[in-house]
Amino acid sequence: QVQLVESGGGLVQAGGSLRLSCAASGRMFSYYGMGWFRQAPGKEREFVATIGWRESRTDYADSVKGRFTISRDNAKNTVYLQMTSLKPEDTAVYYCARDRMSYRGRLPLPAATDFDSWGQGTQVTVSS
Repeated sequence: QVQLVESGGGLVQAGGSLRLSCAASGRMFSYYGMGWFRQAPGKEREFVATIGWRESRTDYADSVKGRFTISRDNAKNTVYLQMTSLKPEDTAVYYCARDRMSYRGRLPLPAATDFDSWGQGTQVTVSS
């Protein structure tokens, strides 16, 4: 079972930036799509971004398009989420996740059902 460890969360003022990292264990990292989700207090976990095992394909929630960028470094077994122009409503615990299927012929769906491995989460707090 893969282990995913997120880092990079913290407290930032509105308009600021953060870069989250998610390090994955194992040697098959490059075979799987990866995703970021977030959960705010009292709310359901929601999709943020996904990247295919082919690095050129990405997808974003409408709420973060143009502000967040997902990327991956297969040599480092790491997926990143660069967050800019942060807003108080971006405050949440951010989770990375791995696609349940390797070499998927499409991007993972923007839903938890396509992912079966999750990290422990990292807190992002945006103050106004």
